[in-house]
Amino acid sequence: MNSPSTHRRATACLAAALTALLALPLPSQAQIAFPNKVIKLIVPVAPGGGADAVARMVSEKMSQSLGQPIIIENKAGASGSIAAMDVARAAPDGYTLMQCFVATHSTNPAVLKLKYDPIADFAPVGMMAQTSNVLVVSDKSKAKNLQEFLALARAKPGSLSFSSAGAGSATHLIMEYLENQAKVDLVHVPYKGAAPAMQDLLGGQVEAMFPSLTTALPHIKAGKLRALAVASVKRDPMLPDVSTVAEQGFAGFSAIQWWGLCAPAKTPEAVVARLNKALNDALALPDIQARLHEMAAEPTPVTPAQFGSFLKAEVIKWKKLVSDTGLQIEQ
Repeated sequence: MNSPSTHRRATACLAAALTALLALPLPSQAQIAFPNKVIKLIVPVAPGGGADAVARMVSEKMSQSLGQPIIIENKAGASGSIAAMDVARAAPDGYTLMQCFVATHSTNPAVLKLKYDPIADFAPVGMMAQTSNVLVVSDKSKAKNLQEFLALARAKPGSLSFSSAGAGSATHLIMEYLENQAKVDLVHVPYKGAAPAMQDLLGGQVEAMFPSLTTALPHIKAGKLRALAVASVKRDPMLPDVSTVAEQGFAGFSAIQWWGLCAPAKTPEAVVARLNKALNDALALPDIQARLHEMAAEPTPVTPAQFGSFLKAEVIKWKKLVSDTGLQIEQ
């Protein structure tokens, strides 16, 4: 039987060990295994469009890699700025993410007074995919290429109209970009979304639009729309016979549609790196590449640093355009 003194020594040792354990620093968020619960991905558009489709197909593969479900929450409104503001204010733990895209991190900052900073309030994770923007007209239009379209615009200044997904949207600013470069005067007809804008183009209520190729390609293939030019740096493989805007007289003209993944600022680097790897692994899968190709989109794996540099360049580019044109958007 142990003596009372032996018992007291054992108790003292146990107490000392417990005190030492409690004195150890708790593991940081980056040290805790990530992820260990459901991840929420906020998509700043309504369900059913190209951006939503890209987010769902990519996040499904990411969830398999991460070992946790990724739940999509669609939060449309104010060209995506409502969703962006919510994510900017979310906990920086990697469990609330956002599909960032042209409106939220390129054109909105150029034309709107935002309650978030597109650079300072977010941690760039990576890019999902990109696609060309394409200038299209109705199949009944007399214009067969960009120069013919511009000739029609110059013949009757202020008469040719174009539709957009809304004032300040990418579909609006890209056409403003073209107007500025070509020195023509077109009439802007804004809509509440790309779908009604496209519908009125198809119906002949407006003459032109500059949507993403993902949106326009089915109508081009069906012969209902004619593609006059793509705004990418090089010709799009889905429309190899359609020249770029740059090839048709406007060197350096480039405006792509892209979709990326952002987290709140101050998300631990280890968490961002884990998410980036899962994203790029998903983009490397043959079935994802095939599905994106069907949508006229190209998988674009990059590092967080590369994506961050891209975002900064986008903000500068569109702010300069708005400054050069003196464009003002009513809010």
